[in-house]
Amino acid sequence: MISSFKKSLDSGKFIVTCEVAPPKGINLEKTAHHIDLLKDKVDAMNLTDHQSSVMRYPSLGGALMVKEMGGEPILQMTCRDRNRLALQGDLLFAASRGINNVLCLTGDSVMLGDHKTAKGVFDLDSSQLLAAIRILEKGKDLGGNDLDGSPVFCAGAIVTPEANPIEPQLIKFEKKIEAGAEFIQTQAVYDLVRLKTFMEYARQFPVKILAGILLLTSAPMARFMNKNIAGVNVPQTLIDEISQAPKGGAIVKGIEIAGRMIRTIHTEKICDGVHIMAIGKEELVPDIMAAADLTS
Repeated sequence: MISSFKKSLDSGKFIVTCEVAPPKGINLEKTAHHIDLLKDKVDAMNLTDHQSSVMRYPSLGGALMVKEMGGEPILQMTCRDRNRLALQGDLLFAASRGINNVLCLTGDSVMLGDHKTAKGVFDLDSSQLLAAIRILEKGKDLGGNDLDGSPVFCAGAIVTPEANPIEPQLIKFEKKIEAGAEFIQTQAVYDLVRLKTFMEYARQFPVKILAGILLLTSAPMARFMNKNIAGVNVPQTLIDEISQAPKGGAIVKGIEIAGRMIRTIHTEKICDGVHIMAIGKEELVPDIMAAADLTS
């Protein structure tokens, strides 16, 4: 079955997706609140998969919640924690429950997370996971065995447009498209000039690009990302802007900045849509959309 997210991608409309982070535990009240708040405002919601290698409630469980509550989920799957048997099994389970959108990720190193003695698996990488999805759709598993019933997915991946150097990212980008990526959600972007340069290159490929917009909540957060997150570069002008916000007003200024960026991307048709990341503050996504003059 073709997902509603896939139909939205094919329609040519400006797409808006966002992230919902499952909790560290089984108290799902806040997650349910965020899903209920966002399900009618965005085209789809990503459920993160042990983001930054921090153990949490599973992305598959979160995706089921979104589906059961009437929203459109995008299941994030990292290759860090499962081998090809487990990945294929989870994909079959997801498809059997009507979860047909998947974002394929290789996954962060376990050394970044809260279980540093865990063993990373990395049996496949994100491109190989994309290829595995296309094999499953043809009625076979990775061992060449026949399936009794084949899934149908809308599969995507990520790219980092502000990576320096950019060339390795472009090689990976092309490899992911060759493996079957239908949409790309970028890592956080703050320099729209560099994003435009990337898009000039990306437009030669038949894939939809959603620019990643990560909410800045403070100047220290921006400086931390510049220092510690590869491929993220918050310009000093934005750091100065958020630093000069009135006391207690940094988040309001961050919403204004995110909304301004989205509005530019939309009006100038830079990308096919945006992927909004308000980590831990998902309730602010509607405010960001309002600041961007977007309506669902």
